Formats: sequence, C-alpha cells, structure tokens
Amino acid sequence: MAKPGIPKGTRDFSPEEVAKRQYIMQIIKSNFEKFGYQPIETPSFENSETLMGKYGEEGDRLIFKILNSGDYLSKVDDALLQQKESNKLTSHISEKALRYDLTVPFARYVVQNQNDIEFPFKRYQIQPVWRADRPQKGRFREFYQCDADVVGSTSLWQEVELVQLYDSVFSALGIKGVAIKINNRKILSGIAEVIGAKDKLIDFTVALDKLDKIGPEGVRKEMIEKGISEAAIEKVQPLFGFTGSIAQKINQLGVMLSGSEEGKKGIEELRFICDNVEKLGLKDAILDLDVTLARGLNYYTGAIFEVAPPQTVAMGSIGGGGRYDDLTGIFGLKNMSGVGISFGLDRIYLVIEELGLFPEAVRSTSKALFINYGNDEAFYAMQAIGKLRNEGVKVELYPDAVKVGKQFAHADKRGIPFAVIVGDTEMQAQQFGLKNLVSGEQVTVNFDGLKKALL
Repeated sequence: MAKPGIPKGTRDFSPEEVAKRQYIMQIIKSNFEKFGYQPIETPSFENSETLMGKYGEEGDRLIFKILNSGDYLSKVDDALLQQKESNKLTSHISEKALRYDLTVPFARYVVQNQNDIEFPFKRYQIQPVWRADRPQKGRFREFYQCDADVVGSTSLWQEVELVQLYDSVFSALGIKGVAIKINNRKILSGIAEVIGAKDKLIDFTVALDKLDKIGPEGVRKEMIEKGISEAAIEKVQPLFGFTGSIAQKINQLGVMLSGSEEGKKGIEELRFICDNVEKLGLKDAILDLDVTLARGLNYYTGAIFEVAPPQTVAMGSIGGGGRYDDLTGIFGLKNMSGVGISFGLDRIYLVIEELGLFPEAVRSTSKALFINYGNDEAFYAMQAIGKLRNEGVKVELYPDAVKVGKQFAHADKRGIPFAVIVGDTEMQAQQFGLKNLVSGEQVTVNFDGLKKALL
C-alpha cells in the first residue's frame, strides 16, 4: 500500500504548532473585540455565482470549484463534451466553490441579514480560505484569514482606526518595525486618467501591483502586453521612484493629478487618514504611503492597505485590505459602504518563528505528569489531578503502571516540566513528591504546595 500523503499547499499541524497558532489567533481576537468588532462565521463553500467575477480574472482562476454530486456528466450536452473546453464545461458540472476570501461571503451575509443587522456593523471572522495557487514559502492553498470589517459608514475615521488596530495587534505580538502601506484606489484611477489609460484601469493596476515582484521592466512589459501605450507608460515612470515623507509624496501626487477630480478626491482622503494617524501616534508600526500599491481586487474603491513584515524578514505581505463602497451592490444592496482589513495568520506565524518571538509559555503540553505506580496510587493521584484541573492547571496521569524510567522518558519527550511522584510514603503523609525535570531538583509538598508550584 502506498504511503498516505496530503495535497500540495496544505499542512498538518503538531500540538506545538497548534498552540502557537492559537496564541496568535487569541491576540488578534482579543484586539478585534477591544475595538468593538463582533464575531460571525460563514460556510466553507458558497454558490459559485456568489464568488465568481468578484476578484478579477486572475482571482477567478484561483477559486477551487466543487463538482456537483451524483453523475454530474449525465446532464451535460454531448456537443459540449465533444468540445473539451473546460471553461465552458465548468458551469454545467460545478455549482459551488470553496471560498477565496472572507470579504465577499461577508458581503453576501450582510445582504441576506440586512433586516436583522444594526448598522454600522463591525464584524470579525477567523476562518480558513482556499486558493488554487502555486505553493511556496508563506503561500498555501489552504490558510486562515483573520478579518475585521465595518459596513454602513463612509467615515474615514474607520480607516484611521483600522491602522491603529493593525498597530495594536502587531505590538501585542512583539513584532516591531511592521510597515503599514497605504494608497487609494481613486489615486490609481486618477493616474490612469491623466496618462490616457482610463479604459485600461484594471490591467494598469494589476500590473502595477506586481512592481515589487517583477520590477519596473516587468511591469512595463506587462502593461505593453495589455495594450497600454508606450507614451502612457512613460508618464507613469515617476511613480517607480517616489521618495520622501508621506506629506512630500502627497504633494507630488497633487501636482501629478491636478487634472483629475477623482485623483484629487483620493489625495484628500489619504491626507485625512495619514494626518490623523500621525497626530494620534502608533506604538510600534510605521505608516507609509506607497503610490504603486494597487492590490489586484476589483472591489476596492477608496483606501487600500498592505502590511509588510520587518525588513529583516524575507516574507510577502502579512495583511491587507481597503475600502469597498460598492461590494454589497453586486448582491442587490446599494449605498452600503464598507472597509476592512485582514491578517495573514500563516505568514505572521512564520515571521514570529523567524524572529524568535513566541513566549516560552506558549505550549500545548501539560504542566506535570503524575507517575503511575499502581491502582491505589493512581486513584490518590486522580483526586489531586481533578482539583488541579478545576484550578485551570494542565496535568495528567500516565495511564499504565509501567517502568518508572519509561514514564519519565515520556515526560521528557513531551516537554513536560514536572513529574509528580506518589508512593506509599506520600499517600500516608498526604503529600506529593514534585520533581523539576529541567533542574532535577525534587521536593516533598502538600496539596497546597503542589498547587502553588504548578499554577
């Protein structure tokens, strides 16, 4: 029989890894709730029509389709089968798909439950998503997103608060030097307008968004392939070398976009957000205006965010988001503005691991192992174990009365720091032998002493 495996881009997680992931999620969750966001959950798969067409052409290709149940080919016309064109066939054999992100399902949720929601509605969601991407370091086909969104308000104070939320989470995780990059989709539209490529806005932004991956020449080549003229590309060239403070960059944009009303509106929004974030201050993160930041999702309409890890870590973005004024409109609910951000759990995990920032206390193992000398001793131990567990202490009894050396070896392999020894002497004196498996020191204590030592 062949050795079992798992699909590329997916992973198993050990107890230690799960404990570390839960540590990150708990910090994110506590900050979400501290900022007033409420939890919801949505199904792992949606109707295909809910997802398709919401992420652009590239995003649509990365959506995992689910085959219809039963004999799904029997209902397909023979002529269509003969063509052997998968794109035409897909809609006939697949009506559902795994969710690509949490934002579009959230928009669907808002539309379906609009009569029961109190607006503005601040929600958070921590669930897995799936993308048929090429696996590489920090990029998986199944991964968790941790999203916070607010709908029902056009106030730019929401963007200010989301920058603060990013800063609060990364500060609590101990990650210093995180760069929160910000841009505005209206500015990108304005740039496309002034260079004469307004009809190529999507192609323009998708190519521009790849600047850090393929460089200026790569972006130039892709724009030419998409039909953007050499003259237009020449006009956009200054964007590749924008430098200076946020205020200086905004001033440069003001000159460049003086002929675009939409571009000027984007500059006003950026200035409001950045000025107020600067006045209120951040703990550890750095806010930076990146005029080439595009984020290739069609639904962003205002501010867009992307979070980069500290420069010492070679890793892609660890968060992103933006304003999406028209997202619920695709499901029939007009004039419902929204803005949100996402944390990339898996990449954040890798960053914390590389920087050695996980606290020593983050572990899934028990605090102490009670050594099993026989049924009488085990019963005595179990009484103490029950009391300790009621106090929130993680302890366990070795299930079998095997050689003591084997039990100690088990504790060592599990990384359990203490062993509790209960023999005839300890039982008669209503005491416990407590051995520190790191230092080798052993003491005899009563129950209160045991509890104090393990709490």
